[in-house]
Amino acid sequence: MGRLGMATGILGYSGRALICAVALLVQSALAVAAGPLAGGLASALEQAWRLHPQAAALDARDAEAQAAREIAGGLTPEPGAVSIGSRNDRANRNLGQQEYEVELATPLWLPGQKAAREDAAASQADEVAAKRMALRWELAGELREAWWALAAARNSQALAERRVETARALEADVRRRYRAGDLSRIDGNLARSEVLAADAELIEAEANRLQAEQLLRRLTGAGAPRDIGEEAPAQAAERTPEAAATHPLLAAAAAASRSARARTAVAAESRRGAPELALRVVRERGDFAEPYNNSIGVRLKIPFSSDAVLRRDTAAAQAEASQADTEMLRARTRVELETERARRTLAAAGQQLAMAEERRVLAADNLRLAEKAFSLGESDLAALLRIRAAAFDAESFYDRQRVARAAAISRLNQALGALP
Repeated sequence: MGRLGMATGILGYSGRALICAVALLVQSALAVAAGPLAGGLASALEQAWRLHPQAAALDARDAEAQAAREIAGGLTPEPGAVSIGSRNDRANRNLGQQEYEVELATPLWLPGQKAAREDAAASQADEVAAKRMALRWELAGELREAWWALAAARNSQALAERRVETARALEADVRRRYRAGDLSRIDGNLARSEVLAADAELIEAEANRLQAEQLLRRLTGAGAPRDIGEEAPAQAAERTPEAAATHPLLAAAAAASRSARARTAVAAESRRGAPELALRVVRERGDFAEPYNNSIGVRLKIPFSSDAVLRRDTAAAQAEASQADTEMLRARTRVELETERARRTLAAAGQQLAMAEERRVLAADNLRLAEKAFSLGESDLAALLRIRAAAFDAESFYDRQRVARAAAISRLNQALGALP
């Protein structure tokens, strides 16, 4: 290689060092803006939930449900009203005719309407709570995927760094032996090509790791955690209606169905407008010579029923109930399929991890033998590079399968409805 090889090596090392320095500066700046997460997936989920845009909307929906419950528990379906009137003859005769009228009116519940609205308000509150848990469950799924994508990216970067170190050590050994005349210039070029390939792989791995950290930061608003721990497998519940109702997705679908049916009952009980009962107090006189007379009266207003309006409201509520029932069936099918797929994926990941471990042991043993043979001059550099590539491939596959198994556990927990 000579001076040209040395110059190329220095340039490659300087370029890689510059890129790494820039990446570290960017990462440090982002870390200052948002510190790293202090815990595992559970704390990351709480952090992400505080930043979720729909969390505040659900708080408003909960306040709406509580207000609806207070309205349904009231004595009247709507607030009462007071009307005040006055009549006299000053504009024409002006004989002193005067009349004052005060009326207090209040709407009345229809038979069965109050109970139906109370049930609808309670169902609405339950629906909001179930939707909150379902939204947290969906957010946990996104967070789990970002969590293990970061773990895979970090493993790839660590493996690329080890490859760079061993490639540079090999290059130094080949350069020494080339100067001594034991190896040819072709071997020097091969060693240098291995260093360049390792540097390129490291740059790509660093970029992927930064991208994975940014994805996690977008969800949580905090820096990536230093340690990424593995989740414990959740206990699979028995396939009973009671156990299925604990799944956030199924619980939300069931709550939406109950709420829709409760609104159907409200529409059925609201066959007409609310009746109105009014108490009237009248104070009047005929002219200036007469004293004021007081009278009290009662007025009852009963609106007529409209079949068209009743059919419209009932049909709209029934359509919502039918849609909610269909969505509940689809949610149950989705949960069953995703759970079965997650179990199969976890079993396959466990088998592949065991095979990857055996393959890694064999590849490491072959690499030790090949390095010894190369140092003794019994094997050429091409054979060593080929065996080393196979060893790194086996190591990379093992790391990927280890992360894949941990991710499969998280996906099974997600399918079972278990939050971190």
